[in-house]
Amino acid sequence: MDAKTAEARTHEFDAQDVEYIRHGDKPLLAKVYKPRGDGPFPALVDLHGGAWCIADRNTDKVRHEFLASHGCTVVSIDFRMAKEGAYPIALQDINYAVRWTKLHAKELKTRPDLVGISGQSSGGHLAMLAAMRPRDPRYTAIPLPAGSPALDATVKFAVLSWPVINPLSRYRHAKRNAALPTPPEWPKGIIDKHHQFWGTEDNMAEGNPMLMLERGEKAEMPPAIWHQGRGDILHDYKDEDSSSPDTEAPRFCKNYKKAGGDIELCYFDSDRKPGHSPDLTKIGDTFQRMLAFIEKHGK
Repeated sequence: MDAKTAEARTHEFDAQDVEYIRHGDKPLLAKVYKPRGDGPFPALVDLHGGAWCIADRNTDKVRHEFLASHGCTVVSIDFRMAKEGAYPIALQDINYAVRWTKLHAKELKTRPDLVGISGQSSGGHLAMLAAMRPRDPRYTAIPLPAGSPALDATVKFAVLSWPVINPLSRYRHAKRNAALPTPPEWPKGIIDKHHQFWGTEDNMAEGNPMLMLERGEKAEMPPAIWHQGRGDILHDYKDEDSSSPDTEAPRFCKNYKKAGGDIELCYFDSDRKPGHSPDLTKIGDTFQRMLAFIEKHGK
């Protein structure tokens, strides 16, 4: 966290790793950031990016610390990724993590009705998919401990940072670029990671928030915000298979609103290079906009 951000903080906070679930002999950890004070605070279950294959709960530490220092509980989770099995097992961990957060709301200084979800890049895709399908039996497969109250994985709001909202179109976008006479470097890694996590194009189409809306699939529609860098050709390109004149961000937002949802689209200037993560200290007023959205909807 830079000096300016630290100076503006409203809360001190504590951070610690907590085991939230275990698969066999492998624990999955959450980095829990808790503001000091009585609360209750709005809470975010946060999902890292990495094309569904790399990174971990510490990747977006700058954002987590900013939110915690401004009165938000953050539960940043590790979840099973592509090398551990394909879609939809990540959604099982995420769905469980939302219910786990609600189950432990008191000690996390929040309330079950104040829990939202957030994610960056592929994590933004997973966050929106989990928010739209909180009761999908494939995703709810892991029960809470015996004797727990009945809790579902619905969320109060969703915070998206340049999500891969349409995995199928992003895969085909990468393949088209890879087929150019002088292809750029980024498609090779993207294509491989899509293969690892999704396996097939059918899966990419099925677990797809954009196409869910365009198919007319019934879904939960929590208030959402999308933060998007201008000129980001990996997340806000034009889908050549779509009749929509829009790039992916406004296309999804129009679909979401048409289906009855409330979503804000916030662009920021960015010098991000394809295939490289952005510098989270150089994304304009994105964190402030994020915080204002959470304060509005996390009451």
